[in-house]
Amino acid sequence: MRHGDKINNLGRKSAHRRALMSNLTSSLIAHKRIITTLAKAKALRVYAEPLITRSKVDSMHNRRIVFSYLQDKEAIKELFGVIGDKVANRPGGYTRIVKMPRRAGDASDMALIELVDFNEIYKPNESAEGAKKTRRSRRSGSAAAKTTKTEVAAPVAEETTTAPEATETPVAETPATEAPAAEAPAAEEPKADEQA
Repeated sequence: MRHGDKINNLGRKSAHRRALMSNLTSSLIAHKRIITTLAKAKALRVYAEPLITRSKVDSMHNRRIVFSYLQDKEAIKELFGVIGDKVANRPGGYTRIVKMPRRAGDASDMALIELVDFNEIYKPNESAEGAKKTRRSRRSGSAAAKTTKTEVAAPVAEETTTAPEATETPVAETPATEAPAAEAPAAEEPKADEQA
């Protein structure tokens, strides 16, 4: 009986299983997505994600540990170069498993396992953030426009009464070539206030 056995043996001895997981991980690193059976994909996720976490810190120690699992120099270069940089800010969950139609030959459950950061077509976080930003601007724009038009009108009127003081400081800061142009609007604004 296999009560409480957490490891899916995949019908293989331990050495065969280690070799299978190593080869699948190397293929996943090289191609960024692979199609395999659902059981192998779930076992691969458990095997590959700790290795991807190790790739965030590029040290000799981490490289040697990952190499002891994979035995593939090209996969190590890709993992610690391209993939390590891309997943640096992700706190986990580097892979995604998508169920596929059953295999025609033996009707086994198939799945596509891929690295999340390398899928250019399906990025739900970016599209959701873009939609949220758009919705927020519409809601806040229409609601804020109605409420703040009256609130903004009063401070604008107050600012126009104190406009000569506000324009005097920029005139002192502006170069001599722009000073005559800045003085002309300052002279017009007090006249408008005096008429009102």
